[in-house]
Amino acid sequence: RWFPSLPLLANFRGMVQHGLPLEIGDTVQILEKCEGSCCCFCVGIFPSSYIHLKNAHVKNKGQFETVIPTEDSVITEITMTLRDWGSMWKQLYMRNEGDLFHRLWHVMNEILELRQQVLVGHLTHDRLSDIKQHITARLDWGNEQLGLDLVPRRDFGMVDPDEISITELYRLERHKREKDAPPQASMHHLFLQMKSMMSSNLGEELEVFYSIYDSREMRPISERFFVRLNKQGLPKSPEKTERQCTLFVDLGSSDLRKDVYVVAHIFRIGRMVAGEKKSVSNTQYKRPYGCAVISVADLLTADFKDDHLLKIYSCNAESEWYQIHDSIIRKVSSRYSHIGSNTGLNVSLQLLHGDMEQIRKDYMRLFTRNVSITKRLGFSDIIIPGEIRNDLYVTLERGEFEKGGKSVARNVEVTVYLLGGDGQLLKGLVCCGSGEPGVDEHRSFVLYHSNSPRWAEQIKLPIPLEMFHGTHLRFELRHCSTKEKGEKKLFGFSFVPLMQDDGRPLPDGTHELIVHKCEETADLQDPARYLKLPFSKASLQPGNNQTIKNSKESFWIQSSLCSTKLTQNGDMLDLLKWRVQPERIIDCLSKLKDIDGTEIVKFLHDTLDTLFGILDESPQRYGLKVFDCLVHVINLLQDSKFQLFKPVMDNYIENHFAGALSYRDLIRVLKWYVDRIIDAEHQEQIQQVLKASEYLFKYIVQSRRLYAAATGGQNEEEFRCSVHELFKSIHLFLSHESKGISPITHTQAVFLRSFPTVCCELLKIFSMREVANLARDTLSSLPALTHTDCPLQAVKLQCMAKTVESPLYVNPESRCVLLPVVLRLLHTHLQEQRELVLCANILTSMLTLNTPECGVSEEVNLVMESLSGVLLRTVLEVTNRPQPATTSLRLQYQDVTGEFVACLLTLLRQLKDKEYQQLLSRFPTKEELTSFLLQLFTVFRILIRPDMFPKDWTVMRLVANNVIITTILYLSDTLRNNFLNEKFDFKVWESYFYLCIIFINQPCLQLEMFPPSKRKKVLEKYGDMRVMIGCEIFSMWQHLGDYKLNLIPTLIGPFMEVTLVPQLDLRNVLIPIFHDMMDCEQRRSGNFKQVEAKLIDKLDGLMSEGKGDETYRELFNNILLKKIERETWRESGVSHIATVTRLMERLLDYRDCMKIGEVDGKTMGCTVNLLNFYKTELNKEEMYIRYIHKLYELHLKAQNYTEASYTLLLYDELLEWTERPLREFLTYPMQSEWQRKECLHLTIIHNFDRGKCWENCIILCRELANQYEAYYDYRNLSKMRMMEASFYDKIMNQQRLEPEFFRVGFYGKKFPFFLRNKEFVCRGNDYERLEAFQQRMLSEFPHAIAMQHANLPDQTIHQADAQYLQIYAVSPVPENQDVLQRDGVPNNIKSFYKVNHIWRFRYDRPFHKGTKDKENEFKSLWVERTTLTLAQSLPGISRWFEVEKRELVEMSPLENASEVIENKTLQLRTLIAQCQMRQMLNINPLTMCLNGVIDAAVNGGLARYQEAFFAKDYIANHPEDGEKITRLRELMFEQAHILEFGLAVHEKFVPQDMKPLHKKLVDQFHVMRSSLGIQFPAYVRVSPLHFANGSPRTCRTPVPNAISPEGGRIVARRSPLSYPAVNRYSSSSLSSQASNEVSNITGQSESSDEVFNMQPSPSTSSLSSNHSGSHNVNSSAPSSNRASPLPSDKHKHSRDNACLSPRDRLCSGIFPSPLDPTQVRAWSGLYSVSLSAMYLGPRPLSDL
Repeated sequence: RWFPSLPLLANFRGMVQHGLPLEIGDTVQILEKCEGSCCCFCVGIFPSSYIHLKNAHVKNKGQFETVIPTEDSVITEITMTLRDWGSMWKQLYMRNEGDLFHRLWHVMNEILELRQQVLVGHLTHDRLSDIKQHITARLDWGNEQLGLDLVPRRDFGMVDPDEISITELYRLERHKREKDAPPQASMHHLFLQMKSMMSSNLGEELEVFYSIYDSREMRPISERFFVRLNKQGLPKSPEKTERQCTLFVDLGSSDLRKDVYVVAHIFRIGRMVAGEKKSVSNTQYKRPYGCAVISVADLLTADFKDDHLLKIYSCNAESEWYQIHDSIIRKVSSRYSHIGSNTGLNVSLQLLHGDMEQIRKDYMRLFTRNVSITKRLGFSDIIIPGEIRNDLYVTLERGEFEKGGKSVARNVEVTVYLLGGDGQLLKGLVCCGSGEPGVDEHRSFVLYHSNSPRWAEQIKLPIPLEMFHGTHLRFELRHCSTKEKGEKKLFGFSFVPLMQDDGRPLPDGTHELIVHKCEETADLQDPARYLKLPFSKASLQPGNNQTIKNSKESFWIQSSLCSTKLTQNGDMLDLLKWRVQPERIIDCLSKLKDIDGTEIVKFLHDTLDTLFGILDESPQRYGLKVFDCLVHVINLLQDSKFQLFKPVMDNYIENHFAGALSYRDLIRVLKWYVDRIIDAEHQEQIQQVLKASEYLFKYIVQSRRLYAAATGGQNEEEFRCSVHELFKSIHLFLSHESKGISPITHTQAVFLRSFPTVCCELLKIFSMREVANLARDTLSSLPALTHTDCPLQAVKLQCMAKTVESPLYVNPESRCVLLPVVLRLLHTHLQEQRELVLCANILTSMLTLNTPECGVSEEVNLVMESLSGVLLRTVLEVTNRPQPATTSLRLQYQDVTGEFVACLLTLLRQLKDKEYQQLLSRFPTKEELTSFLLQLFTVFRILIRPDMFPKDWTVMRLVANNVIITTILYLSDTLRNNFLNEKFDFKVWESYFYLCIIFINQPCLQLEMFPPSKRKKVLEKYGDMRVMIGCEIFSMWQHLGDYKLNLIPTLIGPFMEVTLVPQLDLRNVLIPIFHDMMDCEQRRSGNFKQVEAKLIDKLDGLMSEGKGDETYRELFNNILLKKIERETWRESGVSHIATVTRLMERLLDYRDCMKIGEVDGKTMGCTVNLLNFYKTELNKEEMYIRYIHKLYELHLKAQNYTEASYTLLLYDELLEWTERPLREFLTYPMQSEWQRKECLHLTIIHNFDRGKCWENCIILCRELANQYEAYYDYRNLSKMRMMEASFYDKIMNQQRLEPEFFRVGFYGKKFPFFLRNKEFVCRGNDYERLEAFQQRMLSEFPHAIAMQHANLPDQTIHQADAQYLQIYAVSPVPENQDVLQRDGVPNNIKSFYKVNHIWRFRYDRPFHKGTKDKENEFKSLWVERTTLTLAQSLPGISRWFEVEKRELVEMSPLENASEVIENKTLQLRTLIAQCQMRQMLNINPLTMCLNGVIDAAVNGGLARYQEAFFAKDYIANHPEDGEKITRLRELMFEQAHILEFGLAVHEKFVPQDMKPLHKKLVDQFHVMRSSLGIQFPAYVRVSPLHFANGSPRTCRTPVPNAISPEGGRIVARRSPLSYPAVNRYSSSSLSSQASNEVSNITGQSESSDEVFNMQPSPSTSSLSSNHSGSHNVNSSAPSSNRASPLPSDKHKHSRDNACLSPRDRLCSGIFPSPLDPTQVRAWSGLYSVSLSAMYLGPRPLSDL
């Protein structure tokens, strides 16, 4: 039994047997239920109480079934979307995107609240729609912010792309994209809220009137909003929001400009003169106070309600009050002044956009607060049907009054009353402004002492229509006295009737009213008494002014009527009352066209009744006139201002029109016009008639229906004949072909625009087929060929588009009639590539009707037969065009392209195998079929491009891919049947395979990059389309047979790209193709070098793009090795596969290093590894050069200038000094080989200079100089010689740091291939000690474990699944010993050779062999010396190189003693020579060295050696060491000679304050000599510093190449610079044989008695040792002359390493040795330092 799917209510861990772990939100399908537990489809049980029953249905039952809940689709989408958002929302927090994190959180909560409202189900239909719209808007916003896909919807629900056509899907997607660009609103509204008035001295109540003022027209455009304020400046009725807030409605777009202002007029209610004494008068007057303005344009940028403080200005002269706002706007500052800095109006303003209905929905809170509505003066830009207004606006303009016997001018107040026809006061109909209810009377403000007051004060009279007749206005004029009791004395009045005698309302405009004298109010009680009097100066008849007592006084008002029921137009009244004066009918009909359209639409119903009434009265007499008037009224509704009245006319036609016989006259007159089109000279009137043809046919059809209903269908045939006759006339004029553009062409276009709607009207009385035939004949009558620029072309397509969208085309019966006409027209335009936008719209509308449920129809076959070819060409043409620059045109271009693509996909999706066969059978020749297939494959490749659709249109892309793969599968048989054997076509097969490859590689199918939920949905709906197409590729490849050779090597690279896609099944399917290619190539050529070369060339680019992984490398290797097991060429195949696999290893390592983005040793080492592989194993010169420059850039970024130079030298070596032209490559321009090599030389010299390798610069300078000299380029030659000289100066004058070297071992399987289980020697950075280097390496490999010993690790460490680093310092072994052993060579020169071009490095470890002698430990102290030989010398193209050879040698105690003494002797000789050459600024180093040797010897240093090795027992037991003992004795004697000479030199240069120390040293030296038993023969009288090769001035030993890694090799001059990084050496030398002599170390400038004249000892003829040894006195850590030691190091003067030189000192290899102090400031300080630490001679073994 099957149960519904159930959602989970709580998490279940599934800890029980067979338990199924579940989380909230999971959906389970129940298969079985028993005793409170359920069994799920995924095999497992869980408690039934954890789930909730939910109805659902299952789609695609089986392995890929989908459970779809039977609930509202919006609810389902919310659930799915929020689940996806949840994980991404957490990631936002992790990425520190706080803003989006919080916004998304609020949106998610809002969606959940709205979801609850929908689920409750208590909403009205409209409210439910609003909530769903709001939900979908929020979902779309969130998806856009998170970069998720666009969801196509219809009616707020997600659509299934399989249930709608692709064209409709495209339109839905495009509609969602365009939602962010809503159309510009034509109506605008201004919300205003009065908050308070800020002032320090109010004391009186205020009245504020707001209005919107047009300064350009100098008139208000809105009513006034009236707010009363109390004495504190706050609204008097704060509880009544409608009295504080208003909405100025119906502002047009033209009103939102800078010269439109919000104006506030402020009046105070109080005394006549501010500050009067209270005893003067208690009467309250309305007096001007101030004015404030703000431009509406200032509010356009604010999207929310904003508060404004408006400055208030007062009028300098009250006579100018009426225009104070205009003065402020125009900044006429002489007329106004600012009231005060603390005074202002605090208001809130906001502009709202849209019609009122939308505003009420969007801003419901405004209308729930009873906000008052302030209307526009007059009608808005768009008149709304059904709106009822009957408002009369009266403005009190000004007056002219006499003094009336007063000495000063009057203070005039006007009181306005509205009285009815019976003379009674109409109460509550006088409105001073919105916001306050109407009153019975209105009192104007008072201007002080003015007989010519100007008020400009507006009031509104909303008089009901039934009260308008007989109503009049009375204006009572009073003088307001400021004396006595402040009475208001009546002195006159004026009146004006609101309706004229002819029934028209008071006309708009200014009226000068007569002021009638009156001093008693009782005289005005009976209006009948004064209504007989004249009311205005204009109404006075000449000579009839005797009744006016004083005609000099006048009172002006301005009136404006805004009424939907009353008209002031006399012509309109005459027309509506045509029966009263029938003789004026012709005149009235003629004047209708001159009447304002507003008046016509106000009385549209009455006007139409009048016209058809006149037509029924006398058709023959008035038919033509009535027809013209009807056309005028119809076309009037085309105006945007009146377009909303079209529904009013439609309603009239359906429900009120009664002209049952009118159709005859309408058809007759219409045919009369059509028949005269061709011969008419003027087409304007005819065009107006045809423009109104839609509504003319509506009247004709409705009239006929009324007649048929009244007569039972009589005269049906007559009516049909008349309609057919009319259409014959239409066909005739449409078929007229004009040359060029003529008036008739425009007339044809006018008719075609309304023709589709005419057909829709005819459907009401004719059958579908009849109307379809009429439409077909009409469209077919159009001229076939027209001018290219003829507007009729576009109109024809517009007509066709409307026809296709009409019910006439939707009906299958009529569609089969119209389809051939539509296709013919489309084919013509697509063939000529004209009007593509319209063609796309038509085709889209046609195919939208073909949903997948419809199946394949004959219509689709017909469309494919007609348009398939031109449609493919159109898509190709459109997609190959350059995109327009402007945004609007670019969007239009994208829409056209997308619509054509959607149309093509829709057609292809409808086709099945049979239809495909029919389509392909239409191509009679192979050439036509080939052309079609190539075009189709090209179009498919275009559709797959990422820019074809927006990036979030995943649904559209997947649908397109589904259609493409289906089409490819159908076409596979065609290719096999038509393009194999002798019919083989390379282009077709190549295009086919390229299409399949591009299809697989497109980003939207890389499911591994999708979130799990999205990946699951795609797999459920479409499966993995990559695997499907991959299997098809393999199948088609196998069918090729011997023709595969035609596609090799073309497809090698593309197939490699496909196999790199991280899909296991796809790789398993396609990797065997490479074996097939190798086999084919082997059989054809006897090898497969071509396949190998292509694979290698393509692999680098693909892997650098991020493709491929370690799994692919293993799979590639395993599959191909298995495939070639039985091949005869297996050996070469294995070699090829191994080469490619090794390249993959290096490329993967390189990519992983580059992903980090940091320039470190690992990145550079990986690049070097790959570079060497391309050079040595693959011989790919171009790739080799590319990686040279990549490595060069890495070195520059890391400031490794020396390594950067050596790297660039690799490219320089490949070039010769020839004029061979070189192509543009990388950053190099097109140039000759000589120019490029010169450029490289200069760049390398510059970088060597920055790296302080000036010896290398000199060699390159010489080489360049030779070239310049050969070309007689003396200018550059001069520059090069000066540059070379500068480098010599830098060598001698600038200090260079000696770097430290470190041995690094990388052990464990977690390291990259090029490091795994290998050891390297690394050149440290400047000032970098062992601890710093170790920390740097651990930061580069954060998961590595530092090994704390120097022993070689065993296989357990090698095979461990971890990373182990073994680091210790090593000492360089210079190759060029000759330079280092020469006396007189400055240290600045020697320092270079000590640390450059080093191939070998040494590390010593002391140990005891045998029994340890406690009294003399040197007897058993051995040294284990490890020598590491590198594959390349340092420095080179990398800061580290792999150890190529490891040598282990054990040095006996005797050998160790000899080496220690020899090294110390060499140190002494060097210091003595520097002292004599005056190269030492301080004698302290020599003092310290002498003290260390002599003091140690006195205390038993050399004596220990004598005791250990010169004893008779040792000599007897070790007869083989005789020569070594002799050598040790010679070295000891030599050291004694050097010490004696050194003391003599020291005595010469020692400062006075250190003389006692010198005396002590001399005394100790004699004790030391006596203890050794050394006696100097008398014949020793020459300097002990004799050179083995003669004086340095006469030395002629060739100096070895400074950069040559082979040190002592003698090489020829003027050859390219060699590279220590590779085994290629140049033949150029640093210098020729030494031509400069240096002074002897004995110094000829000194007198002979200042020097010890000693003869050579019999045991030695020279003080220079012929034995190699380390002469560097620095330890394995940075020496103290390069970096100050740590404080703890300064006091570590132990005797641990007494047997070794400082650099060879016995140390742990992990931590640096103690540092030697470098100078002593005072001789007394020397005694506080352990002198034995300075002398590295023998010491007790117990101290080790």
